[in-house]
Amino acid sequence: MNRFITLLKKDQILTRLSLIQLICYFGIWFSHTGVFTLLIELKAPVWAITTAAALAFLPGVILAPFSGILVDKFSPKPMLVVLTIVEAVTVFMLIFIDSLDMIWLLFAIIFIRAGAGGTYFQVEMSLFPKILNKDDLKLANEIHSLIWAFSYTAGMGLAGIYIHFFGIKSAFLLDCILYIAALLILLKINIKAEFTKTSASTMQMLKSGLSYMKQNPIIIHLILLHGIVGVTSYDALVALLADYQYKEILSASLVIGFINACRAIALISGPILMSKIINNQNLVYIYIGHGVGVCLWGILQFNFYLGFLGTMAAGFFTSTLWSYTYTLLQRKCDERYHGRIIAYNDMVYLGIGAITSASIGMLFKLGVTLWGITILMGCIFFLGAIYWSVVYKKYKDTLD
Repeated sequence: MNRFITLLKKDQILTRLSLIQLICYFGIWFSHTGVFTLLIELKAPVWAITTAAALAFLPGVILAPFSGILVDKFSPKPMLVVLTIVEAVTVFMLIFIDSLDMIWLLFAIIFIRAGAGGTYFQVEMSLFPKILNKDDLKLANEIHSLIWAFSYTAGMGLAGIYIHFFGIKSAFLLDCILYIAALLILLKINIKAEFTKTSASTMQMLKSGLSYMKQNPIIIHLILLHGIVGVTSYDALVALLADYQYKEILSASLVIGFINACRAIALISGPILMSKIINNQNLVYIYIGHGVGVCLWGILQFNFYLGFLGTMAAGFFTSTLWSYTYTLLQRKCDERYHGRIIAYNDMVYLGIGAITSASIGMLFKLGVTLWGITILMGCIFFLGAIYWSVVYKKYKDTLD
């Protein structure tokens, strides 16, 4: 933990960007919980709940080839400012959704907001390798995952309680206010990073990015290995647990909040305990441990309270796996292609997340139990362990 604090003290740009992350991530879970609570209260069908979950991922899939080019083509700070404004406006618009007749507007808002948020993330993750050395880059990614997990813990836990007492629209408004606060901080940051303007056309940049990946297959493998973490897109699963399995125990907002808060406690614990020991040699065991944790969650879902332990087991390895595989990709990627490669990486990651969300709804409608669906998700990580073993054996000299 001291290493994280030391880095934040040393690099003021990273510190302020991390503070913005903390504010925005904390707020987003209020509106995130609010959206699913709203759908449940409006008695939305299963397809609407799973579609809302999937739409949070689709923009990254559809826009990636173009957003990555924008990241490589334009200066980072103006992009970050514009994208933050877009997110604030779309969050505010959620206040006006009050019936299922407006569900298509809700879907549009989710899509636009997710697209802006995803592009913001790509800009930021492309910026880190430009302002940090390799060791600090790994720590910065771990700090990012810790902030995400802490915000997830506090945001989800408090969001359920907040919405229960103050209502859904109030949560949307609070999220909007937090984005405005983040924007004010962002405007004061002086981002000093080398940026090379290019006169290449969009089509030329698209072709060169794809050609770079074709010539460097290790990049494709790392993108797929990181993408496996997208299977942890549990939003639709948690919403269905709240709507069907645990509906007699607590309100939907509280169930969603408590389940995700318990999972997030593990998301924080993982990087703190494993940052110093994780390496290429033992990464295979991280994949296996993640699979075991998710399967354990499925087994324990029969009981609401034991399910909390399962949720924590499912989340313990997630942050470590996410940050380490992301760092491997950033290190192996040529700086000229950071924006495009990170965008393609998000396209795969979010695509897997969207497929996961849609599959949860489809399997549930076909009669597969929620615990059975969870175990199937866990088994994907066992396949990930095998995949990493093959890739590491082939590219050991390149990766070490």
